Amino acid sequence: MIQGISHLTFIVKDLQKMTNFLKYIFDAEEVYSSEEKTFSISREKFFVINGLWVAIMEGEPLTERTYNHIAFKINEEDFEMYEKRIKNLGVDVNVGRSRVEGEGNSLYFYDYDNHLFELHTGTLKQRLQKYCL
Repeated sequence: MIQGISHLTFIVKDLQKMTNFLKYIFDAEEVYSSEEKTFSISREKFFVINGLWVAIMEGEPLTERTYNHIAFKINEEDFEMYEKRIKNLGVDVNVGRSRVEGEGNSLYFYDYDNHLFELHTGTLKQRLQKYCL
């Protein structure tokens, strides 16, 4: 039986740059760094973001941007704070797509390796209520 998500792994060109990104935007706690050792396929670091294990591994970044993404839930009242954090890093921010009123707001932004992240204020229940009227 599936119990939930174990972890997310992102391949990144610069471990330190992504470390700063994760800590600054997501308040990620760094819990492990392989330093110069390689236990898996490359040097790596592990973080915890509100109980979620996120791994980054050194490697070649994605060559293209897509809409494949990971979305993190945030409170509506924190939306502007996160928007400022993201813009302060100078990463590419996309305007949230057109929304059905009441399904929440989103910030979409790319990291330095073409991974798309979303910060979303809504829930699945809210979205289904709006889509299934």
